[in-house]
Amino acid sequence: MSKKAEEIEALYEQYVMPTYSPAVLLVNGTGDCVHGADGMTYYDLTSGIATLACGHCHPDVTAAIEAQAKTIAHTSNLYYNEKMATLAQALGRLSGGYKSFFTNSGAEANENMVKIARLWGRESGRYEVITFNKSFHGRTLAMCAATAQAKIQQGFDPLPTGFAYADFNDLESVKAAISEKTVAVMIEPIQGEGGVIEANNDFLKALADLCKEKNLLLLMDEIQTGMGRTGTMFAWEQTPVKPDMFTLAKSLGGGLPLGAVLARPDLADLLKPGMLGTTFGGNPCACAAGQAVIDVIEREGLLERAKVAGAALREGLEALMDSYPQVMEVRGRGLLLGMVVEGAAKEIVDKCRDFGVLCCTAGEHVVRFLPPLNITDSHLEEALDIIGEAFDELFNA
Repeated sequence: MSKKAEEIEALYEQYVMPTYSPAVLLVNGTGDCVHGADGMTYYDLTSGIATLACGHCHPDVTAAIEAQAKTIAHTSNLYYNEKMATLAQALGRLSGGYKSFFTNSGAEANENMVKIARLWGRESGRYEVITFNKSFHGRTLAMCAATAQAKIQQGFDPLPTGFAYADFNDLESVKAAISEKTVAVMIEPIQGEGGVIEANNDFLKALADLCKEKNLLLLMDEIQTGMGRTGTMFAWEQTPVKPDMFTLAKSLGGGLPLGAVLARPDLADLLKPGMLGTTFGGNPCACAAGQAVIDVIEREGLLERAKVAGAALREGLEALMDSYPQVMEVRGRGLLLGMVVEGAAKEIVDKCRDFGVLCCTAGEHVVRFLPPLNITDSHLEEALDIIGEAFDELFNA
């Protein structure tokens, strides 16, 4: 460990709450590579956990942030904000006319989406939202309750009420969870933290039909899948359904904290001034970055790039199955892929990092890969070679 890394680690131990387990000190990054204080260069196949769709320090995103920071960095929502307006316009164009409410994070976006759903159901006395086992919707108290994973909820009782759970891709379990209090169903198109598990299109169509039959709202959490990660701007575009509301965050801000709720106009117009609010939501610098991200994705053809690079990454990961029985399955879509392994996924993540590739876990037995959408062919090929070397040392030593 370098002296600089030792100093930062000591500061963490003394002053930072011990909620994370950082592995290395990263000091700078460009595109799909980052550099550590240890002198190593890493291929970043996490992109900040699906946050840097355009890679590290994309010049256009960086320039947009710099220009806005030199103009006006913050206004509060007591005043009009040009960058918020133009980003909402762009998202409205991409979504087919939905209105936006901007937040600081994905958890905050999901929580406000639930609030709007409850507002819609208030007159009929409905407020409960059905979510799915292995889901992940954030770490606020309400979103801990919405996240149907005991490890996320443990230690924080009593949790807010108003959530019921069903099994993913199981319509009968959804039907069983519906009560006279149910107002909405909230689902991830792909469960990222839950193990990179895709929602089946037949299930989604049946779920949408059920919501229509029962007069329920269909809510989608696109925090991880949105902004081109699966090959379309929003993952729901590859399904037979269109949600009544959906959320974005992660890659929306180009590395700055930014989330959004997008809602049908009739739902959005239920809100009155003062019903929702956040000091930093829609910050001008973050919104300028968000607009730059959209511009880069469209101008550089990164939706198609996510499909092409995703297919190459899947092929490379599936090739490992032929040599290593520890690899059981590769699943996901676009550049959100999970490799199901026998044993601890963390051991593979740690070994890949030692060799120069950053990836992360998605549960105990799934290694998750989330490269920038603009990862180059040569770097992807080199990263796959390095992963192969890591596997060789881990399983053939």
